[in-house]
Amino acid sequence: MAKTSDKDILKLIKTDENAGFRLLLKEFQQPVYFHIRQMVYNHDDANDITQNVFLKVYRNLSSFKGESKLFTWIYRIATNEALNFIQQKSRKNNVSFEDVSYELSKNLEADIYFDGDEAAIRLEQAVSQLPEKQQLIFRMKYFEELKYDEIAEILDISVGGLKSNYHHAVKKLENFLKDENLEKD
Repeated sequence: MAKTSDKDILKLIKTDENAGFRLLLKEFQQPVYFHIRQMVYNHDDANDITQNVFLKVYRNLSSFKGESKLFTWIYRIATNEALNFIQQKSRKNNVSFEDVSYELSKNLEADIYFDGDEAAIRLEQAVSQLPEKQQLIFRMKYFEELKYDEIAEILDISVGGLKSNYHHAVKKLENFLKDENLEKD
């Protein structure tokens, strides 16, 4: 099925706001949910945050100038909402972003919506221990298979800085998983 263009979605929103927004949801709700789910790990939290994202999108559609893709604009809102969620937990519990992320990742085994195996859980837990920016970049590149220029636009950083962060994240993950395997032997 061909994706609907931003131009067509925005045009429909101008002529029939409800139909246009339903089309926008049809195109973006599922990928946004999974993007958020990668960050917060919990189905219910991801659902709540996704709803908040689309409320913000709906309220701010008139301010969308089309200088970026609709996808990029919505993903930036989604990323910020998920980060705010984790940072609120971090402040509330007086721990680091990485500590909160790791604690959230430890619930994956009990999550009925997670269909990964033990290796996937180990990878998720390893990723959760990366610094915030490296987590984001790694998740978007590795799990969501976004292009560097898309990630750079979403996170508002240079492609060079992004590639460097991704490289450092991969090296840290390799070391973490290698060390974990040595501990098991």
